[in-house]
Amino acid sequence: MQTARAVPASTVVNLRDLGGIALGRHRRLRQGILLRSGQLSDFEEHDMAVAALGLRTVVDLRTADERRWAPDRLPAGARLFVADVLGDDPGVTPARLKALLDDPDGAARVLGGGRAEDLFAQTYRRMVLSPGAAAAYRAFLDTVADPRARPLLFHCATGKDRTGWATTLLLMMAGASREVVRAEFLAVNRAVRAAFGPAVRRFLDDGGDPDIAYAVIEARPRYLEAALDAMDERWGGLDGYLSKALRLPPAVADRLRADLSVAV
Repeated sequence: MQTARAVPASTVVNLRDLGGIALGRHRRLRQGILLRSGQLSDFEEHDMAVAALGLRTVVDLRTADERRWAPDRLPAGARLFVADVLGDDPGVTPARLKALLDDPDGAARVLGGGRAEDLFAQTYRRMVLSPGAAAAYRAFLDTVADPRARPLLFHCATGKDRTGWATTLLLMMAGASREVVRAEFLAVNRAVRAAFGPAVRRFLDDGGDPDIAYAVIEARPRYLEAALDAMDERWGGLDGYLSKALRLPPAVADRLRADLSVAV
């Protein structure tokens, strides 16, 4: 199944071009206009794979603390737009990923005994149900819908959780099946495992629980299902979520659907 194309950047983790993903019968997502990644704190101007993208906008989905600890370094010509998904609950686990891996004892207290996967699934529900998260994703979609903002790169810390839900919304709005959405959600795992390999090894060497480590760094089917279930239960599916939770004007949704896909 077609998933996003990995872009071989040397200084940006988990960079993927969503172009080419199947959007139903005879349509695919346009190439070169929407990209996802981890944070850009290590970006260097000599990274030609990024420079060649011609980015106009970078959307940062991280919290204020994350942005302060690891500020983005923007490619030439790109502007920064902040859409803080977890700003009203900054203690949740995706925003604390690095800190958790640096503290095996603290991670055991917070996430031990099988709680790691449960807490991450709960966080995915909050990303759908929280008014603050809804405001951030509404602002994100408004920005994506502006043709002048594209090519656009959106990211969180690792490019798998907050970025994963943003990607899910775009794909479903453009007409992708949930099977395609799930494939793309899980396809980031190879890049994320590679990026966090050294941190995980240190965590394990210091006595950390491997169940915690992998629940924290992986995109898992249960996480996406928690978000989709929350959307279906509260709003009856995507259309209700867009109109009632995000309050996205129908004209913006229609423009996105028209702009993002191309016939093949």
